[in-house]
Amino acid sequence: MAVVTALVKGQNAGLASSEVVLSVRSEVAADLSALLVTAAGKVRSDADFVFFNQPQAPGVRLDGGELEVSLAAVPGEIAQIRAVITVAAAGDTFASAASPVASVRDRAGNVLHEYVIDGLDRESVVIALELYRRDDQWKVRAVGQGYAGGFADLITDHGVSVDDESDVPAIPEVRIVPGEAQLSFDKRQTLDMRKREVAKVLIDKSAFGARVRVVLVIDKTGSMEKMYRGQTVHRVVERMIPVATQLDNDGTLEAYLYALTYAKLPDITVASAEQWAQTYLHLKGTHQGIDYNAMGGRNDELPIMRAIIDSLTEPTLVLFFTDGGFAKKREIATLMREAAHLPAFWQFIGLGKANFGVLRTLDELDGRIVDNAGFFALDDIDRVDDAELYRRLLGEFPDWLRAARTAGIIS
Repeated sequence: MAVVTALVKGQNAGLASSEVVLSVRSEVAADLSALLVTAAGKVRSDADFVFFNQPQAPGVRLDGGELEVSLAAVPGEIAQIRAVITVAAAGDTFASAASPVASVRDRAGNVLHEYVIDGLDRESVVIALELYRRDDQWKVRAVGQGYAGGFADLITDHGVSVDDESDVPAIPEVRIVPGEAQLSFDKRQTLDMRKREVAKVLIDKSAFGARVRVVLVIDKTGSMEKMYRGQTVHRVVERMIPVATQLDNDGTLEAYLYALTYAKLPDITVASAEQWAQTYLHLKGTHQGIDYNAMGGRNDELPIMRAIIDSLTEPTLVLFFTDGGFAKKREIATLMREAAHLPAFWQFIGLGKANFGVLRTLDELDGRIVDNAGFFALDDIDRVDDAELYRRLLGEFPDWLRAARTAGIIS
C-alpha cells in the first residue's frame, strides 16, 4: 500500500510514479484545468492550456474532471504543470464551504500526496498544485495560490493570448437546481461532472441556456426484466437527471412508464432520484397506488405517444427508452408526421440488441415539416461513458430547435 504524504502550503515532495492523476475534491462546484509552462513561467502557445474545450496537451489529458499526466511524454521545454481550480458559478468563492482537497494518485488509484487547500477567502481561481522538474526528476509542490483578479488574469499572466475578457475560453457556469445541497459529496461530484458533459454538448451545438420541458419515457415490458433486475434502468434515470438540470424549465424530469398502456409518475428531482427509482421502477405489483400489472407486459407505443402529443404546449424534449418491438410501424410513422408540426423533439434510445424496426428509419421519414426525431441503439449503455452518451443523446436536438423556430413551430 502506498504511503500518503500530507502536504502543507509551499511543501514539495518527490513523485514515485511517472504516470499520475491530479484531482481536487471541492464542496463548491469547480472546474480543473492545467497550464504547461516553461522556466519563464509562460506557456509556449495557447495549446499548452488544458481545459474542458481543449482537453489535451502533450503528456496531459483532462478526463472526467481529473488531469491524467504522463510525465515522460511532457516536452522538455516544459518546466512546470500547474493545476488550476475555478469555481463554476458566477459570484461564488472557495470560502463558502470546506477547504478543497487536492490529491495526486498513481494510475493504480493509490493516493500518493494530498493537500488541504486551507486559508482561502474570496478566491474564485486557485493554483492548487504544480508538478515541476528538478534536474532529471519530477516533484510536486502544494501551491494554494489564489488569483483575486479572476480567470482572465490567471491565464494572461501565464501567456495565454486573450485580446479582451470576451476571448477568455469559456468554462460553462452550469445550472444548479434545488436539492443538490442535500446530496452526499460523492453524488454531488458525479452530478457536477455529468452536468458539465451535458453543457459541453450544448455549447458546441450553440444551445447552451435553452429552456424546454424534458420528458422521460421508459419501457416496462416483460422483455426488459433483466434490465430492471440488474438496475440498468435505475442507472439510466440517474444519467438523465443532469440533462434535466441543464435544460428543463424547473430542473426536473417528467416521467412515464409504458407497456400496452402507460402511467404518469411523479416528477424526478435531484434530491428524490434514488428513492424515486426504488419506489417506481418495477414491472409488476402495485406501487404508490399504481397498478403495474394493468399496464400489461407487451408494448404499444401509440397510447403514450398520443398522450404526450396531446399535452404539448411548449418546446419539449422527449427521451424515449425502449428495447424495441415497435409493431405498428405505419401508425407510428403517421403519428410522427403529425407530431412534426408540434413543439417536440423525440429522441428514441434503443437498449440492448434488438430489431428496432421503424425507429431506424425515422431520419428518412418523409412528409414532415421538420426532422422531429432521432434514434440510436446501445448494446450495453453501462459501457458508454457520459461524454459519448450525452453527445449522442443531444446531438440532433439543437438542430431541431433551430429548424422549429424557422418553421414557426416554436418562438
